[in-house]
Amino acid sequence: MERENISISLIALGCSKNLVDAECMSGDLKKAGYNIVDDIRDSDVVVINTCGFIESAKKEAIDTILNAADFKASEMSKVKKIVVTGCLPQRYSKDIIKDLPEVDIVLGTSHYQDIVEAVDSLFADEDFRKEYVSEAGGIEHLNNDRQISTSSYAWLKIGEGCLNRCSFCAIPIIRGKFVSRPLKDIIEEAELIASGGITEIILAAQDTTNYGLDLYKKRTLPVLLRELSKIEGIESIRVMYGYMDGIDDELIEEIKTNDKVCKYLDIPIQHGDDQILKAMHRKDIVELITSRLERLRSEIPGIIIRTTVMVGFPGETEEQFSNLKENLKRWRFDRLGCFMFSPEEGTPAYDMPDQIDEATKERRYKEIYELQSEISKEYNEARLDSKVEVIVDSVSEDGIFYQGRSYGEAPDVDPVINIAATKEELVLGKRYMVRIVDCSEYELTGVTI
Repeated sequence: MERENISISLIALGCSKNLVDAECMSGDLKKAGYNIVDDIRDSDVVVINTCGFIESAKKEAIDTILNAADFKASEMSKVKKIVVTGCLPQRYSKDIIKDLPEVDIVLGTSHYQDIVEAVDSLFADEDFRKEYVSEAGGIEHLNNDRQISTSSYAWLKIGEGCLNRCSFCAIPIIRGKFVSRPLKDIIEEAELIASGGITEIILAAQDTTNYGLDLYKKRTLPVLLRELSKIEGIESIRVMYGYMDGIDDELIEEIKTNDKVCKYLDIPIQHGDDQILKAMHRKDIVELITSRLERLRSEIPGIIIRTTVMVGFPGETEEQFSNLKENLKRWRFDRLGCFMFSPEEGTPAYDMPDQIDEATKERRYKEIYELQSEISKEYNEARLDSKVEVIVDSVSEDGIFYQGRSYGEAPDVDPVINIAATKEELVLGKRYMVRIVDCSEYELTGVTI
């Protein structure tokens, strides 16, 4: 069968880094001559790029595979082949091949660049089933001509894997050791992104603040930000997934003085009790978190700081959970995500004693979000009547509002700003001055000025 006669749909699950991997595969397949389509019902081949970080992500991945299998089994569907890529097969390739016979090929996290060869082989042998799984991670698949699926912004992966060894986290198992992408390659891709009219770049890695340690023997994120800001057409650069110990003087100064760098940081701290942080194998302690937050807010007025915390880590007592809550009240993060501990095979925390029951985890999870909702509402109320530049991403499902983000909102994880256009129609991807006129805990509404 000729490549141009084969339609392929790609489904990206999980985080933004997974999305970039899927976009790279899509670019490779399109360049090879395959026909890329959006709807699974129109495809001969379904490629599912999975997440396998925690139990809920694994369940979502399996459900998606089973859904594709239903299409494959239906006589009314075009679907003939299923390829599963990414985190789930990196961890469970043998189980997928054994227990999900509908899956034809699996590719691990170091084999994204083999996607064309894999799909080619599907039609060379109708009974072909194969595993492309070896060592975890790598950056060989990252290319400059990926099929970007977002419109007003683009994720830009600057590294793969992780140097940290948190006791609960399977990322080093799935993605390998931290590997920085050469600065020259990142700049070239950013220039290509800008030439396509995208004005916001969001830097992604498992730990952006460690960028450059392996290649240049020092943290090089400030240098990267400086070079990216020189690119014509790039209007804003957002930094995600940093660590408190990597927020050094040079990085603070670059964020403070570089007008193109969003005054926004995403710094997952995971907890607010020193004993739990130690058991998690985290480098942070409460004192360090406190001093870094004070420094950031003092040096960069108006900075928006997002974090992520975990509840239900093995051995977490009510007192330690209370310490987390009290410190969150003191630290007052602008944005916060919370997740419940999930025991992951191969990690030190998997079989730690004193595992927390699910009901307790769920109660603590709910309490964290109740606490944060009060803080978020106060922050949003303080923004009423303020004027802010907003980039328009989309139109609301009911068609009433445009939806966008200011420097203080990252896509997918933060609230949107609903925008009422007072005069002319707004253009997606363009920026407008907006006055904030209404808010709730997790939503803002503004009108164009």
